[in-house]
Parts: sequence; C-alpha cells; structure tokens
Amino acid sequence: MFIADIKKNFYDVVANQRVALLVAADIDALCACKILQALFHCDQIQYTLVPVTGWQDLSTAFLEHKEQFRYFVLINCGANVDLLEMLQPDSDSIFFICDTHRPVDVVNVYNDTQIKLLIKENDDLGVPAYDDIFQDEDDSGNESDEGSEPSGKRRRFDEGAIERRIERQRAKREWEARRREILFDYEQYEYHGTSAAMMFFELAWVLTKDTKDMLWWAIIGLTDQWVHDKIPHMKYVSDIATMQRHVSRHNHRNEDEENSLSIDCMRISFEYDLRLTLYHHWSLYESICNSYYTACSFKLWTLKGQKKLQEFLADMGLPLRQVKQKFKSMDVTIKENLRDVIEESSNKYGMKDIRIQTFGVHFGFKNSFLASDMVHAAAALLESTEREENDPTDNFIKALDSLSRNNLDRLIAGIELAKKKLIAIQQTVASCICTNIILSQGPFLYCYLMEGTPDVKLFSRPLALTLLCKYLLKAFVHSTRNKRCKLLPLIMAAPKDVEKGTVVVVGIPPESEMSDKKNFFGRAFEKAAESTNSRTLHDHFDTSIIELKTEDRSKFLDALITLLS
Repeated sequence: MFIADIKKNFYDVVANQRVALLVAADIDALCACKILQALFHCDQIQYTLVPVTGWQDLSTAFLEHKEQFRYFVLINCGANVDLLEMLQPDSDSIFFICDTHRPVDVVNVYNDTQIKLLIKENDDLGVPAYDDIFQDEDDSGNESDEGSEPSGKRRRFDEGAIERRIERQRAKREWEARRREILFDYEQYEYHGTSAAMMFFELAWVLTKDTKDMLWWAIIGLTDQWVHDKIPHMKYVSDIATMQRHVSRHNHRNEDEENSLSIDCMRISFEYDLRLTLYHHWSLYESICNSYYTACSFKLWTLKGQKKLQEFLADMGLPLRQVKQKFKSMDVTIKENLRDVIEESSNKYGMKDIRIQTFGVHFGFKNSFLASDMVHAAAALLESTEREENDPTDNFIKALDSLSRNNLDRLIAGIELAKKKLIAIQQTVASCICTNIILSQGPFLYCYLMEGTPDVKLFSRPLALTLLCKYLLKAFVHSTRNKRCKLLPLIMAAPKDVEKGTVVVVGIPPESEMSDKKNFFGRAFEKAAESTNSRTLHDHFDTSIIELKTEDRSKFLDALITLLS
C-alpha cells in the first residue's frame, strides 16, 4: 500500500527499532542510502546495511536477517515483483519499499498489512482499480445452494438455477479476460519514477533535518537517472526545478553564517553547463572525444569526423596546446568565457543542446565537481574490474565512500577509473560501427560483443553495458542512412562468464531525445525464454537485463523476432 505520510507511517514507526537496509547496486540507491544513514545517525537508530545485486541476493539477505529484524527497508528493489510470494516472510515482517522501478506490482499496491510503498501516488503510476483485478470468491457458495435443498425439491428441474449458473460462469470468463488485458497493458512497459534519493531528501526536509550534504546526494541521485537514461527529459527538467528551489533555500539560509567561506565549507550552485563528460578533470580535447554527445555529432570514428573536430576547435579560436592540456592548467582568460564560446561554435555545427541544466559543488576553495562527475566516478567504482577478484560488497562500500566529501581521494580514484571506462566505451563503439557488427534483425537492432574484444570484462557489468548500449545506438543512428533503422530499439549481448558459458543481454528502447524511456524488452525476454525453453536467469532488478546460456542465443533471438514482428 502507498504511504501518504512518510514521517508518521515510516520514520516514526522505525524510530525505536532495529532496521535492515537492503540496497540495490545503483548510484541513486547509494545516494538514498547515504541520506537515510545520516538521518538514522541523527536519531541513533540501529541498522544493518546489506548491498544486494539481484533477486537471488535479496532472497539470501532476507533469509539471513529475518530472525533478527522485523523491519526491512528496500531501496530501488522489490516494488516490481510480488514480494510476499517471492520471500514467503512471517506475518509480522514489515517491508518499506522505496523503488524507482515501474510498474509497481499490483499485489504490493493492494497489500495493506506488510508492504508499505514509499512512492508518490501521483507519480504517473496508472495502477488498475482493485475491482478490475481482484474478485472476492463468494461465487462457489452460490453455486452449491441447490445441493442443500431436500431431495424432493432437488428432482424438480430448475431451469432458472442452471441459467443463473451459466450466466455467472460467462460473466466470470469475461471478467478474467478483461483482467488479463488490463494487467497486460499495465505491466507491458518497464520505466522509472522519481529518484529514491529525492524521496528520502523530502523526508529529511519534512523532519527539518536536511543538510547540504543530503541535498547534494539527492541531486546526484537525480543526475544518475539522467546519465543512465532512465527518465524522460521533461521529467528531469521538472525534478531539477524542484532541487533548484531547495538549493536556493539552503544558500539563502547560509548567507549570514560566518563559515560560509571557511576552508571546509560546501557550496552548491545551479549550472547551465556543457554536456562534456568530466571535462573539469580531463583535457577539453579528450572530453570532447569521449563524450557521447560530441563524439556522435562529429562521427569521430571516421576521418571526416576527426577533420570536422579540428575545424570546430579552429572555429572557437582555441590553440591546440591549450585544448590538449589539463583543464585546470588552461589559461584563465580562455576558461572565463569558455562555455559561451563552445556554445556559439556548437550551434554552427548542429549541436543545439550542448548545454544542460545541472548542479555543481565546491568543497572549500580548491575542489569543484559537477553532479555528473560524481555519478560517473561512483559507477566506475561500483563496477570496478581493476583487480581479478573484485568483491561486489567491497566495490559497493568504495562507491558509497566516494560520495562523502571527506573521502576526496576515493572520488578522485573513481574519476580516473571513469575516464578509462569512457575511453573503452568510445573505442568499442567505434569498433562496432566500423566493422558493421550491428545487425538489423527486423523489429530490432542486434549487436554481440565477441569474447576477446578489448575491455569485454568491463561490459559484463549491467551499468557499463547499458551505457555502452545507449552510446552505440546513438552513434548508429547518426551514422546509418537507413531511416527505418533509426527508429529501432537495440539488443546487445556480451560474454558474462566464459566457464559457465553465459552471456548478459540488455535491451534499450529506440533513440530519441523526447522519448518516454519506456522499455518493453522485459516482458518480451520472459515470453521468448518461455516459448523456447531457453536457459535464462532473470535476476536483475531491471527486467530488460538478463543472463542467457550462450548456446541458446540463436533460438532465443529467433523467438524474439517472431514475437515482436
């Protein structure tokens, strides 16, 4: 059931209890977790933090902790399945679910005893009415009425009773057919709602315990949804406006404080900044080459594109020596009006949206970061493949630490990892486009990364593969002349575990700035696996990401083509 008053029905309930926090492995969930941890520290609420990477992890974590805990808080997991059916908990276990995954399972919506949804009811949910999908089973009693009558009366042929029974059965069949149709329409597409970090920041605001750190984490959570293409552009813009009001409030509150310019102060500012990834911590040239927006616009995988980039830099009047050195070392006079200069030249080259609404932060006098820098750094740490035996929990803690301002070394390390990841993505995109391995399969495009491809280990991770998928589809749309292919979604597969013989498969909707980001591949993958008996593992919280046995790949794809044609 939806919770109307998050303070009264959630926070006050867990205030004197021990709580288990089950947190999904994505950046928005990490930020929501940081905000909730800060609130729990304020009120000395005991909690245990358990990172979970998929449904199996979630079930295991619940089994391990169900004896010690009565209250479970699930962040960015649990809303889109029938949780009680999956976990089979005792009747006194209570689950508070703050999850951006949509659609929310109808059983979770209408269970008012154990499932408490920390989700806004007005958040474009479209939940079917209770009477359309649930029916009280009192028909069976009516149908057996004739059996209780005396034997003399029973012999009498009661045509009315039979007609009534037939009418009831027909009405029931019609209701069930309508129910299937309603549920199919409701569950057909997967999409994302309001950021979990924003939800918990709102709780902190209601409790009057919100700090600048919490506000910054909420902003990072929202930016994660934009970086990983989870929400439509209009939703991002409206949520940015909400965050901007909070930023103005905090900045106004701190204007009179003496420490507003101290060495350890924190200043958040609204920025209309460039869509150049990590450019503050890189050289401008490398950032332009490795940001998907500019790389796709120039088609940098071609010689013509490289030449166009040189012309672009010349048009801006920026010396190559300046552009290729670290941004921090660039001439101050160039940096002062750099954004305006780049915007002016970008308009000439057809890049009308080179600037985006976002936020920046200053820690003291020296360190400044954009919200997207933090997202890329934390994501790189979360899915790090630097060491051979990378422990997911260890990576989770490192990514969580990088969000704190007293852990700048960890953040800087994350930024360096993110640069390597972005270079790997751009090189893989260029390789895929140049070798023509993106195939049109009819209703969708398909690309398979072969074993032995450089950085293939990195792309066995869901966030990295989804980002590669997004960049690759955008690059393909820019490079193909086939108008029909520009409107197709993309399915991408990459080796997951060579020894077990599995691949990870991800599907994303067609490329469009104004698209609603609704993804139909989750249901399609389920149906295709079912019809072909393919050995799949639907373990990821995003239903459009699955694991598949390598030898079942061709029959699974054939079933998908048939299903979607």
